[in-house]
Amino acid sequence: MLEVFIRTLPFFAIIGLGYWAGHTRFFTQEATAFLTKFVFFFALSAMLFRFAATLPFSEIFDGRLIAGYLWGTAFVYGIATAVAFLRRLDVPTAAIEAQCAAIGNTGFLGLPMLAVLFGEAAIGPIMLALSVDLIVFSSLIVILVSGGRDGALSPATFRLIGTGLLRNPMIMSITAGLIWSALSLPVPGALDDFLTILGGAATPGALFAIGASLAARSAERVRIAAWLGFAKLILHPLFVALGVIYIFPIDAFSAAVVISTAAMPVAGNVFMLAQHYGIAPHRASAAILLSTAASILTIPTIISWVGTF
Repeated sequence: MLEVFIRTLPFFAIIGLGYWAGHTRFFTQEATAFLTKFVFFFALSAMLFRFAATLPFSEIFDGRLIAGYLWGTAFVYGIATAVAFLRRLDVPTAAIEAQCAAIGNTGFLGLPMLAVLFGEAAIGPIMLALSVDLIVFSSLIVILVSGGRDGALSPATFRLIGTGLLRNPMIMSITAGLIWSALSLPVPGALDDFLTILGGAATPGALFAIGASLAARSAERVRIAAWLGFAKLILHPLFVALGVIYIFPIDAFSAAVVISTAAMPVAGNVFMLAQHYGIAPHRASAAILLSTAASILTIPTIISWVGTF
């Protein structure tokens, strides 16, 4: 575990540097927002497209991996929802808590970190897990919040879901790359160099942006945030492991990658959703802050465990 911890330490060091920059106001919230936008729309999209376009489609798509990851994520989502209902929370608030418990920071932390630790062969499984999060659970949160507030779903809700998916650069870059790969189109050298250079900014930029954004997070509702962090960092990878090892068994390497993907801390976009809808934003903020801090220890532990596969 010590070796894995040392290998992950530089990633968290960059997050820490970003946190210092944000905390001291050397990097303002406006600057953080612009950096995040650059990484999200340009650098990370270039990285995802290049990986999807240069990998054979048959090596990327794995229905059993999707089923196993979806099963494990949905199970944790259900547990968090049940706990919220036992506390007599309404549907929209329960949905935000479930999103905290089951949706990790795969794009900004998982993809850059695990691509380095496991190699480029890990990109396919990571992208499949990321696609499940973006397509299935990003749609589900909109349905639950809208339905819980209005008591029924309207055509506008589904238009909102469709528009959101089409405007998400990660979904579009993965889709475009997969189409490119399925058509067996070669990537010209100049385009490959362009994508490599631009995508190279994704890892440091994303990690720095995570840290800078954490400086603006609060640690209110600590007990609830601690439960949500526990669900995300411990329960999620454990149930995904159950899904991809026993229920929908896949090869050991892909299982190790997707379990490690599930071990990522709470995704930053959960706070954006909570703030947008005005539902428990402080709870989501605290869950992101606490889970990211705790993941310094939990991620190396999970990766060391899956290394035994």
